Amino acid sequence: MTTDLIAQLRREWQRSGRSPDAVSALARLRDRHPDLKLEGLDDLYDVVSALEIRGGRTVLERAEIVTALLEEASDPRVHRALLQTLVPGVVSVCRQLRFGQGIIVDPGETFAVALGFLSELLVDWAGQHRAYAAPDLLSALRGRLRRWLLKEKGAVAQVSAFDVMDVAAEMSSTLEARLASYRGGPEDRLARLTYARVFEGRSLRDLAQADHSSPTSLRGELQRFARRCLV
Repeated sequence: MTTDLIAQLRREWQRSGRSPDAVSALARLRDRHPDLKLEGLDDLYDVVSALEIRGGRTVLERAEIVTALLEEASDPRVHRALLQTLVPGVVSVCRQLRFGQGIIVDPGETFAVALGFLSELLVDWAGQHRAYAAPDLLSALRGRLRRWLLKEKGAVAQVSAFDVMDVAAEMSSTLEARLASYRGGPEDRLARLTYARVFEGRSLRDLAQADHSSPTSLRGELQRFARRCLV
C-alpha cells in the first residue's frame, strides 16, 4: 500500500536525516548558502521539517531552500532530503493520474515507480539553479509517469492474449516450444513459472508462494517476460 511505503520512508528518514552525515551536509549547505538563514537547525531532518507548511517559513523562503537543495543534490544526503521533501508532491502527481487505475493493479507500485523517476530527475538535474525547482520537478515527474502508464497500458493489451496473469490459457505448441528454448538460461525461472501458469493451470498465488515472491511483483515479472520474450 502507498501509505505503508510513505511510513517506511518516514521511518528511514528519521534515522538517516539525523545521522552525522546529515549534520555535516547541513553544515556545508549553510556555508554555501548563508542567505537561507539555516541557523538553529541541527541536521537535514530539521531542514525538511522547516519546509513543511507548518514549518514557520514563508512560501518564498521554502522555494529558495528547495532551489538550493537541488543545486547541492549531487550530495546523497541532500538528494535524500529533497526526495523526502517532495513526497507529498509525488502523492499528488499519482493522484492526478489516478494511481494508474485500470492499468496498474497495486497503487503502491505506481507510487514506487514515481519515486524512482523522481530520484532519477534529481540525479539528472543536480547542480541546476531553478527558481521554481519543486513545481518544475513535479511537472517533469508527471510527464514521465504518464508516459510510463501509457506504455504499460499498451503492454497489457499486447500480452492479454497470453493471459498469464489472470487465468490459465490454452496456448499453441509454438508457445510451449518458445518457453522450452529459455530453459537453462537466464530466463529459466520465468519460463518455468509461465509454463506452470499457462499449461498446468496453477494459480498466481500458489506460484508466488513457491517462488517466495508476492503475487503483485510476480504478476509484473511475468507480464514483462511475456512482452520481452514471447510477444
